[in-house]
Amino acid sequence: MENNKKHSENYLNYLYRLESARNVPGASKLDPLEERMLSCLAPAWHLGKKITVLEAMNNCSHMSSTTAHRRLKSLRRKGFIDLVPDEDDNRIKYVRPTDTAHQYFANIWQCIEDARAGRALSDKL
Repeated sequence: MENNKKHSENYLNYLYRLESARNVPGASKLDPLEERMLSCLAPAWHLGKKITVLEAMNNCSHMSSTTAHRRLKSLRRKGFIDLVPDEDDNRIKYVRPTDTAHQYFANIWQCIEDARAGRALSDKL
């Protein structure tokens, strides 16, 4: 029973940390679909792949292309992504993470690390 309480405390600690980690200084808060869009794009970025707007829209199979396009536009407005034109064909634009996106990923990772280490939320306050 004591073990269950510890797991529950750790999970709540993680949820509290996650909420605070989502707040990147100077950036607007992301909605759940924007977070999901970043999660869909992160593996390609991690591998150093260039991902076009069309690929990004099709990469998130759980949302329609219209919704994906709207989320890309809002992520751009919020400063999480840039659109970079192709060197040879200006009709093609690549979706690239900004420093704000990298900070967001770093915040989420720190949240996971703190929760794994069992550090209490009060340790950060």
